[in-house]
Amino acid sequence: MRRFKQVDVFTAAPFRGNPVAVVIDAEGLDDETMQRIACWTNLSETTFLLPSKVADYRLRIFTPLQELPFAGHPTLGSAHAALEAGFVARKKQLRQECLAGVMELTVDGAEIFVRGPEAKISEIDAAHIGRTLGVAAKQFLRVDVGAVWVIAEVASPEALAAAKPDQSALAAASDELNAAGVTLFAASGKSEMHVRSFAPAHAIPEDPVCGTGNLSVAAYLRHTGQLQRFGNRYAARQGMQMGRDGRVSVRVDADGVRIGGPSVTCIDGSLTLK
Repeated sequence: MRRFKQVDVFTAAPFRGNPVAVVIDAEGLDDETMQRIACWTNLSETTFLLPSKVADYRLRIFTPLQELPFAGHPTLGSAHAALEAGFVARKKQLRQECLAGVMELTVDGAEIFVRGPEAKISEIDAAHIGRTLGVAAKQFLRVDVGAVWVIAEVASPEALAAAKPDQSALAAASDELNAAGVTLFAASGKSEMHVRSFAPAHAIPEDPVCGTGNLSVAAYLRHTGQLQRFGNRYAARQGMQMGRDGRVSVRVDADGVRIGGPSVTCIDGSLTLK
């Protein structure tokens, strides 16, 4: 038996954000078992909390198909679970070891923030992937923050909401670019935007509220000199087309980009492995 939580991230209200399954006390589980559990939960990510010699804890992150070096909402939801379960002592600063390195997290009241990895940004030939989206988008860039996203802007929240990508074509185009998928954004106000993230190449047709997608958008805006349109503190809204309403707080500072928000535990129990 292992302690188990399902945490809804980027929301204070259950069933409105992006869920992550968290297996606590995961020491002793092998890679095959972790991947099988992640396939069984069938969420975009399942995580496993382990002891660490270099941080407060070590986190392994799995999609239904593979392990990831880093992911945003699983990091935040797992930190929430670790604190709630007493896996780590409650404090304002946390350090998480994962395949991407050691991440710095900050507990700010009811919200937890993580500073993302430094973004690696490159230009791409967007002709193929652009045709798969079912909506006109502009200024495509490939952004690597541990997870790799193709980022582009759409003219309005209404156009973004109406987007219906060709999932199989998008998966193939994403594979060509060695990317998880596409994150699209549209301005909805001076310090607000709407976001959608599609990752069919990772068996995720649409991610309800995507942490690394939002990290990538912020890095994209800073790289292209457009951050002033939203400011270095802005809010992203995501998931409405899936019956959710996630809110991501984004902070862009000289030392990096941070994303955060509240989390709430929806399931609290144990996982039977035999």
